[in-house]
Amino acid sequence: MLIVRATRKLLDHANPPRTVEGDRDTTLLGPWYATALFWRPRLALLVNERTLLPALLPLAPVRSIPDRIPDEIATVLDAHRVPRAITVDELRNMQDCRFAPTASRSVVGIMNEFSKLAEIYANGSARTNLVALSLRLARTPCSPLYGKNVSPDRELAALIRSTAA
Repeated sequence: MLIVRATRKLLDHANPPRTVEGDRDTTLLGPWYATALFWRPRLALLVNERTLLPALLPLAPVRSIPDRIPDEIATVLDAHRVPRAITVDELRNMQDCRFAPTASRSVVGIMNEFSKLAEIYANGSARTNLVALSLRLARTPCSPLYGKNVSPDRELAALIRSTAA
């Protein structure tokens, strides 16, 4: 099961399936955080709680967002050259996608910073290649990672190396 911890504006906008007591994330990467970016067209920004890895995807059609999130995460993992076996395993564990409110102010803060950077990098245009934009954001130094691997792309690589060992 994939748990997506979403901001209130995304939960209100999408009305996705919610977690129930006892639900646990079964993915290697763990829960993701999500918010809506009300650009034209509208986007969803995902940030992984464990690695702070960002991923962007179109918000519309909003009703299908729980079904589209796993594929977009897999696309970003492939772009980061994560071994295909790990990506396939993540996809298998993400088949059931449920939403819950945010729980970490730190991750929400990083998500807000990525939102601002994404707008700057995209020059205000959501027509930008979203995978390329996600990759660029992943190279951003993030203070919660300073004692570890500094940026989400490096944190992901370290996590993948540790699971392969």
